[in-house]
Formats: sequence, structure tokens, C-alpha cells
Amino acid sequence: MTPITSSQNPLVKQLRHLGQSSRARSAQGLFLVEGTHGLTEAIATTYPLDLICCTEAWLAKHHQLLEQTQVELQILSTAALKAITTTHTPDGVVAVAKIYPQPLPQIKQLAFALETIQDPGNLGTLIRVAAAVGLDAVIVSHDSVDIYHPKILRATAGQWFRHPPLVSDHLTTTLQQYQSRGLQLVTTLAQANCCYWEYDFRQPTVIVLGNEGQGISAAVRQLSDQSVKIPLAPGVESLNVGVCGAILGYEARRQISLASKQ
Repeated sequence: MTPITSSQNPLVKQLRHLGQSSRARSAQGLFLVEGTHGLTEAIATTYPLDLICCTEAWLAKHHQLLEQTQVELQILSTAALKAITTTHTPDGVVAVAKIYPQPLPQIKQLAFALETIQDPGNLGTLIRVAAAVGLDAVIVSHDSVDIYHPKILRATAGQWFRHPPLVSDHLTTTLQQYQSRGLQLVTTLAQANCCYWEYDFRQPTVIVLGNEGQGISAAVRQLSDQSVKIPLAPGVESLNVGVCGAILGYEARRQISLASKQ
């Protein structure tokens, strides 16, 4: 197979656009998976892939990984691969994955609902936390950062494929659907009377987390069944939304685990 060496090659240009533009991802119904870790998780979860592009050096080292899939392979020079990726030091491989509709997930015990999250690192962290804690689902409002952003996939350390988020076109409607099924909606509020560890997470719950600057919208807050606070030392204004998610998620898991042992 003759390697592609030019950064002006049509395929290289197409894949570069996938990494740089949410509009291109939406139009093509595809997104990039950068790096060996992400590709390994995509293959392990049998996520639909269209194409794998790698350098000859990477192929020589990881050929056994590709034996687990029948996806089309394209060899690129190091320079051509670097022209595609969004990282400064790519490790030699990118894959092209399909975007396909996700059904509304069933929530048996616990989930995150994320409203207008703008930072890819924060969203990636929350997806990684959800996977680590064992949440049933991650619901993301349509006006949040694109869930297929390369930084999000990297921030999840591959867990995106084991816990793919669902984008809700109407978050309030989605939350009302879950409420109608008996789930409680819990939001964070600095002035809440209830500390997070006082809430009973043993009941099926959706933890709602909001925008980094504005927090949760009034419309979503009105739906809330319970507001909880995370106490802060004097002079500390707030916590990062990813940290909030980790605190609440692990407290919920602690309570659920204790209940299962009784």
C-alpha cells in the first residue's frame, strides 16, 4: 500500500475538517478518533468505524490490534497524519467513526443530565466520571459543546465508547419524561438547605449539572425535585462542574453500595 504523504491530499483535507469543525462532522455523519487508546476502546466495544489511518511505524507496532477488525486501512506519512490530528504529538493513528442516533437510555438507578456545558474538558471529565461510577446514562443538552469534539474523546480516556452520551434536543422535555417514570431530579444550589450527603441517592435519580458560568437554567430548576449544596470554605465561590459531578456521583455510588450490603 502506497502511503499518502501530502497534507493537500483530499482524504487528509476531509479528515482535518472532521477534527476541526462540528459542522463538518454533522454534515458527513462522521467523527475522528485520535490515538491508540481511543481506537482500542472503539474496537473493544465494536463501535462502527469507517476507516483507520496510521503510519507504517504504528502499524508495525500495533498490527495485532487491527486483526480484531475488518475496517479499511490507509497508510499515511507522519507529516500527513499530523496535518489531520488536533494534538501536537499524535501517536500514529486516527480512525473515522460513524455518528448514529442514540435511543433514549433506560435509567434504572442514576444518571447525569448536563445543561449547556461549554468546555470540552469538562464534558469529557463528566463522561469519564459517569463511566467510573457506573452511571446508567449521560444526557447532554443540544446547546452544549459537540459531544464528538476530539478534546472530549481524549478527556474521557476512551470511556466515551463505553458510555456514549445522548444529545437531547429539548432537555426539559427529556427530564419530564424521566420524572414521569418515577425518577427524581436533583440540582445543585449554593443556598440549598440540604447538603449533598443528606440526599437519599438510593432512589432512582438524575443529577442535573449546569453551565460553567450561569449554572442551571430557571426552566430546569423549576423541574427539580430537590436541590443540594456542596459546602465550601469561606471565600470559595464555586467548584468546577467536573469536580461537582465527581463528588455527587461517588456519594451516590457510596450510598447505593452500602444499601446493597444490608
